[in-house]
Amino acid sequence: MTEAIAPETPPPGPSVGEGARETARPEDAGSASPALARRMNPWLLGILFSVGIAAVMAVSLSSGYMPFTAREIWDILYLKFHGATLRFWEPLAACFPLPAAGLDESRILVLFEVRLPRLVTSLVAGAALGLSGAVFQGILLNPLADPYTLGVSSGAAFGASVVIVCTILFPAATALASPLAPAAGAFAMSTVTLFVVMLLAADREGRLPPPNLILAGVIMSAILSAAISFIKYLAGDQVSSIIFWLLGSFQARTWTEAGIVFVFFVPAIFLTLPSAVDLNIMTLGVRSAETLGVNTGKVRLRLLAAASVAASASVAVAGIIGFVGLIVPHLVRLLAGPDHRSLIPLSTLGGALLLSAADTVVRAFLPGEIPVGVLTALLAGPAFLVIFRRKMKDLVHV
Repeated sequence: MTEAIAPETPPPGPSVGEGARETARPEDAGSASPALARRMNPWLLGILFSVGIAAVMAVSLSSGYMPFTAREIWDILYLKFHGATLRFWEPLAACFPLPAAGLDESRILVLFEVRLPRLVTSLVAGAALGLSGAVFQGILLNPLADPYTLGVSSGAAFGASVVIVCTILFPAATALASPLAPAAGAFAMSTVTLFVVMLLAADREGRLPPPNLILAGVIMSAILSAAISFIKYLAGDQVSSIIFWLLGSFQARTWTEAGIVFVFFVPAIFLTLPSAVDLNIMTLGVRSAETLGVNTGKVRLRLLAAASVAASASVAVAGIIGFVGLIVPHLVRLLAGPDHRSLIPLSTLGGALLLSAADTVVRAFLPGEIPVGVLTALLAGPAFLVIFRRKMKDLVHV
């Protein structure tokens, strides 16, 4: 006598609607290879990144042509922050000895007015580039997208180059002589470039399809690159000042530049994090996302504006620093998975760690300080090739 075997029923999946929006993940779009199935816990990776940032900060502040001990760093920071509005400093200060008397003014100046603002600027700029790279790759559905895909870098370079060449041609213009003038010109022109790209990419219904955005960004980058070449010709013998800015550097950055990037970075991170679930659903395709109730047009516009403004502020202050927004999201995705709820904050931490470490190396450990953009390209380029080859091998076995 044989027993009747009931057919197996598939486990219930997410329903179309709000429940599906809460559970949708990028992995649902396709199968992952066994090599990529072993992911690191996002919380553990975030802790490792945070510890790495703390270590880089300690090394950066203590290393260089004028080394500092841990006690000296504490003394100077206590002297500067004690009595300020930072109320949390008082209970912390009670656990440590008071600073020694007779601190050298020159050492205070070097640490607090030269080294620390440069470190903070590199941390915030790297975080902005990492955030922008993760968002752009999710919005454009293109793993090769980065903060410069839409022409933001070319627009910023053009704006800064115009200001620099005007300073050379019109030395009497005192407003252009300000150190912040190139940054202001770069940010203004990158914003205009983003607006033009979005205007060119919009279809008849006002949507911003990813292929249109990429194509419009490539067109604007080509036009602006030609304009930059013409500006270099106008600069004549002083073209080196434009080239140095284009290579990217944090040399002589002050608290003002650090504040500029921070002011634009904070709203960007608060705009992108709540939209991480929607961005996960959008990786499944426009039709699937709209079926699940995501307004892809509004979400894409909001994320595009936030990520572009953060990248524009970073480029305006530090110049063009490539590969940070491209390689960091790839590494995070490889280690912790493609879920944007963890990918965005981890890419932010990873970008801060990478760029601050690179700037510390070029400032404190290389015999001659080279632009940090050169070092990031030299290191991140081969690393990206290794990741690309590994991913191709994984796809072969799927």
